[in-house]
Amino acid sequence: MSFLINPFLVIARNFSLIMEMARRDVVGRYRGSALGLLWSMFNPLFMLAVYTFAFGVLFKSRWPGGGDSKSYFAIVLFSGLLNFNFFTEVVNRAPSLISENANYVKKVVFPLEVLPVVAVFSGVFHLFVGLLVWAFAFLLSEGTLNPYILAMPFISLPLVFFTLGFAWFLASLGVYLKDVRQVVGVVTSGLIFLAPVFYPIESIPKEIRGLIDLNPLTHFVDISRSVMMHGVFPDPLEFFSLLAGSVLFSCLCLAWFQMTRKGFADVI
Repeated sequence: MSFLINPFLVIARNFSLIMEMARRDVVGRYRGSALGLLWSMFNPLFMLAVYTFAFGVLFKSRWPGGGDSKSYFAIVLFSGLLNFNFFTEVVNRAPSLISENANYVKKVVFPLEVLPVVAVFSGVFHLFVGLLVWAFAFLLSEGTLNPYILAMPFISLPLVFFTLGFAWFLASLGVYLKDVRQVVGVVTSGLIFLAPVFYPIESIPKEIRGLIDLNPLTHFVDISRSVMMHGVFPDPLEFFSLLAGSVLFSCLCLAWFQMTRKGFADVI
């Protein structure tokens, strides 16, 4: 039982440190720019505008059930991209987290396992900002604000724990294999086409749907989109099985991190 609560213990024991480091990480990313933290909101706004123009006006793309609305496709697309972008932001940073913070490695008292947690908390901040932008766009397009977006912090928990597990695994692996960062960048670029971000899962032929289902992001994107767009919540058994599996994966990856961290100082 204690094995299953290890990720929660890491967060609880170092919560103030994690929050302070996450705050510094977010603020530091925009330090020196004219707009400062406003860039965190401007970026998703700009991308949403680009998607609306490109897919709604140029390509005249329409999502099934969306009618002739030019903005509906962009809103649906953006709802899937929010989850994918959160995942890729964290895992693309993960392989270099330890090497970029080498000064912490030789400090015996510093809990290195919080570095991936900080990256996840920073990603959650940008995910939250993206959700606000999406809600604003949904209000403008549909004329009403979808109240089901309030459930997204809970609905996103499986994705958060799954991403945290990957971050622990890749942060450790990146110390010993320097090429991991490049490999991860290539893989995440391809994953976007193997998840129902640009298309509904129902449009996939049954012959290859199994391949799409192998991508864990498929389930996170599909569940979040159903809640955000239609207020359709997943089957409780399916959702809590996904949550339990994500927590278990996170535990295993944390165990891997703790087992391999002993050699960090020798490699860096």
